[in-house]
Amino acid sequence: MAEGPAHTADEMMTVTAARHLQDGQVCFVGIGLPSEAANLARLTHAPNVVLIYESGTIGTTPDVLPLSIGDGELAETADLVVSVPEVFAYWLQAGRVDVGFLSAAQIDRFGNLNTTVIGGYEEPDVRLPGAGGAPEIASSAREVIVMLRHRRRAFVPEVDFVTSVGFGRRGEGRAGHRGAGPTVVITDLGVLEPDPATYELRLAAVHPGVDVDQVRAETGWDLRISEDLSVTDPPSPDELEVLRALKARTEAAHAG
Repeated sequence: MAEGPAHTADEMMTVTAARHLQDGQVCFVGIGLPSEAANLARLTHAPNVVLIYESGTIGTTPDVLPLSIGDGELAETADLVVSVPEVFAYWLQAGRVDVGFLSAAQIDRFGNLNTTVIGGYEEPDVRLPGAGGAPEIASSAREVIVMLRHRRRAFVPEVDFVTSVGFGRRGEGRAGHRGAGPTVVITDLGVLEPDPATYELRLAAVHPGVDVDQVRAETGWDLRISEDLSVTDPPSPDELEVLRALKARTEAAHAG
């Protein structure tokens, strides 16, 4: 049997994340990696997924990936465009969003996310872009999918600043937040899921060709391994073709 086309670690991550979206779900999408995965899902197995961006675009079907939430492509292809307060109050905080798709600069062992500062808040080493709508998405979406590249500087025992709550600084749980929190964390090395009892993230799957020790080496805490550790299915030729075509269109559209 002929082997399928080779894929990159980033492509493996994007395809894995896309597979977690189900057809017909309402998804609040962050810019960057989450947007790439959500649109791949829309173009493959989930054509009826409803994508919402923070700028107020609902049911958008962009032909290329947006550079920001204000990208005109989002409004031009949306079913409707509403005000930002309506997106948050009527859709998100009222519990009408099934999935929040987020990324971050840091994540800790209890799924808390940091997009605010690296280092101390008053005199940080790096000041990051900030919260945007991520805290509300993390608090109110029925579940949250997190995507980020697996590096030790990103997977830390405690985030420098809790921008978006996961399961609390000590794993105390959701503390009254509406949604279930981060149900899965997808990286370029594997998939992490919260332990149902302790809420600590543990390794549930590795991507093809990735060793458990490699994942542990890039994690800033003593990473626990699921007893049912699995290996994710590699991208199919169709998934790779659609993803690469999407990225090629995006690069061509933004080249000028």
